[in-house]
Amino acid sequence: MIKNVLIVAATSAESEVVGLPGEVVQKTGGFSLGDMDVSILVAGVGSYSTSWEMQKWIAQNGKPGLALNIGIAGSYNQSLVIGDVVMPVTDCFADAGIEDGSRFLSIYEAGLAGPDAFPFRNGRIHAGQHFVELLKDIARPVNAITVNTATGSDSTRDKLFRKYKPDIETMEGATFFYICSREGIPFTALRAVSNMVEPRDKRNWDIKLALTNLAKKLEQVLLILNS
Repeated sequence: MIKNVLIVAATSAESEVVGLPGEVVQKTGGFSLGDMDVSILVAGVGSYSTSWEMQKWIAQNGKPGLALNIGIAGSYNQSLVIGDVVMPVTDCFADAGIEDGSRFLSIYEAGLAGPDAFPFRNGRIHAGQHFVELLKDIARPVNAITVNTATGSDSTRDKLFRKYKPDIETMEGATFFYICSREGIPFTALRAVSNMVEPRDKRNWDIKLALTNLAKKLEQVLLILNS
């Protein structure tokens, strides 16, 4: 059983899906479920805010037994439908690199970093296999990318898909993966599909459904972690 869990969300709306399964005791910044303490951190949207808030929390509270990133995501994968909850198992900083005329080169292709320098393997950060196996029947394992600008055009979507073949896109995931890997913190993630990655049209989004389904899956995960 995990003794202490840190749940990291970008926004208050995403953090509020954290329900209280079973017999719990509420406390400042989270709750206790049996012998497991759960803390909730709203880290802000984007990599820079996530990085600062997570490092500050760790400095003040120490390393949790498990960090869990939750939130919504856009999907590139047509086999995923809005409302599906998935588990990112690899992630990368998809728009970190340089432009060379009409070409985009990742920092590895540009020779600015090694693609296999810790915590990367072939330019991607991988979640630990233990939690992938533990939770794969609750949420489908997928490959993610992280961007600083949410994709909202056909041209950008097609370029990113050709390069990385992602299932989903977020604005914080790789930062969460990176910090946990660097700090030696076991981690996993749950993301609910709120929209397809396409020209931006909020009429096609369903954030409410995504958050509702995320809440249900998260409750299952917490009960498994507490067993």
